[in-house]
Parts: sequence; C-alpha cells; structure tokens
Amino acid sequence: MSGLNVLDVEHDGFAGHVTPATAWNCLAENADAVLVDVRTQPEWAFVGLPDLSDAAARLVCAQWQSFPDMAVNPDFAKTIAHEVADKRVAIFTLCRSGMRSQAAARALTQEGFADCYNVAGGFEGDRDECGHRGRVNGWKFDGLPWVQN
Repeated sequence: MSGLNVLDVEHDGFAGHVTPATAWNCLAENADAVLVDVRTQPEWAFVGLPDLSDAAARLVCAQWQSFPDMAVNPDFAKTIAHEVADKRVAIFTLCRSGMRSQAAARALTQEGFADCYNVAGGFEGDRDECGHRGRVNGWKFDGLPWVQN
C-alpha cells in the first residue's frame, strides 16, 4: 500500500513494520484493509481486542499459535484466505508485542498476500525495566481504541 510510513526496521519476507498509529490511520480510512489479531483466544478474552467499530476496516481474529501448547496453527493461512478473498488488500498483523505477528505476516506473504505489515510493539508492547507491558509502546500505550469483554 503506497503512502504508508513503514519503519526503517529490517524485515524479511513481508511488506514491513508499521507503528500502531500508522496501522490505525490506514484501518480507519480504508475499508479494504484488514487487521488480523493473531493472539490466542485467552488473550482476546482476558487482555482485550482492538476496537475497529469507528474504523472503515475490519478485524479478523485468527490464532497464529494455539494455547496452551503454542503450536503453530497449520490452518492459519487457510483461515485468512477464507476471510480475506482479495490478496491485494493491506493486512496488518498484530500480536502481544510484535513477534508472532511478524511470523504471521511472513506466512501470509508466502501464501500470496501482497501487502502484509507487522504492527510493531503489538497490542501490549514491549516490557519496561520492571517487566510490565503497556508502558513502553504498542496499541494500548498509543491510546488507540480497544475493548475488553
């Protein structure tokens, strides 16, 4: 997707890393864009979800790894292909801190999706000096919309 502010961070096998704010701006304005939350079902239930109710785009939740053994979901790309028919749309992958979502963006690119971006910092962000998340970076830290069930 042209015009995105891709971070100058080394990436391999996908379109690049973007900040949560960059992802949000694209999602808010582009009905074709998709946010794929690759965290586990317990994370969605207990930590919360990005809230795209005021955005043009939509949220797809598909586990990259399955809780509790954290084995890679062999049907991940198939699930996304079922949910997102057009492989040319911008897809933003999001996990807790940005690591699983990198692998997911890479896998989707290998399956033919053209514009897969990793949301750097993820939903909760990196740990601070005390080991706590949500205080350094990430979707929640940036004050972007989210909900908790």
